[in-house]
Amino acid sequence: MDEPATLVDLGVAAESSGWDGVFLWHHVMGTPDFPVPLSDAWVVLGALAVRTERIRLGTVITALPRHQPQEVARQSVTLDRLSKGRMVLGVGLGEPPTEFTALGRTADRRVLASMLDEGLEVVTGLWTGRPFSHHGDHYSFDDVQFLPPPVQEPRIPIWVSALSRNERTLGRAARWDGVVLGAMTAEGGMEVLPPDAVAEVAARPDAPADIVVAAPAETDPALYEDAGATWVLISGWLDALRDLAAAPPPR
Repeated sequence: MDEPATLVDLGVAAESSGWDGVFLWHHVMGTPDFPVPLSDAWVVLGALAVRTERIRLGTVITALPRHQPQEVARQSVTLDRLSKGRMVLGVGLGEPPTEFTALGRTADRRVLASMLDEGLEVVTGLWTGRPFSHHGDHYSFDDVQFLPPPVQEPRIPIWVSALSRNERTLGRAARWDGVVLGAMTAEGGMEVLPPDAVAEVAARPDAPADIVVAAPAETDPALYEDAGATWVLISGWLDALRDLAAAPPPR
């Protein structure tokens, strides 16, 4: 990411050009071999909420096990109300593992998966605006009430990352509103996901309402739309995205 004001200007330009949404990677730091500059995703999205009127806004993805669920609940509701109901919460386990271990946290995928599932219970429980109690393996709450609730009803849409496309990740996404698909290079970048992989997920009887594909900038969205995708998120670095945001999206 670049300076936060640059990212806000990029999102405003994307809305003016006719794009449907702006979604931000939600990392807290780079890696030792790639110390990329970052801006806080929630702060930038808040600025975009007041500078735009139509586009969907969200995180793709928030590694929920890396954050306190009550904080994510508060941040997402604030953004939903600030944007008048345009928020989408994308969640997942989080990559790379060093973003956990460098901060003294476990990167054990089984533990993170358990924290993600339980964290989603907490977030959605707090979103109700009613007194909420929860006692699990990772979080404990007694009669906590978060007000106000989101604008969107019955709640803010939740998209769950399933880059590995196994039964566990796809089953988790099926319990929510969308699945985020993609393919990662060994270096952590995006590569082209075969359209037939999207078609397989879209054909599942438990497929969620939104089939979301994260793809590199040179991707033709029509390949995935024909396969059943409802959203194609063009992912890349700022220079490529600036050119894309300045022109109408491919249809």
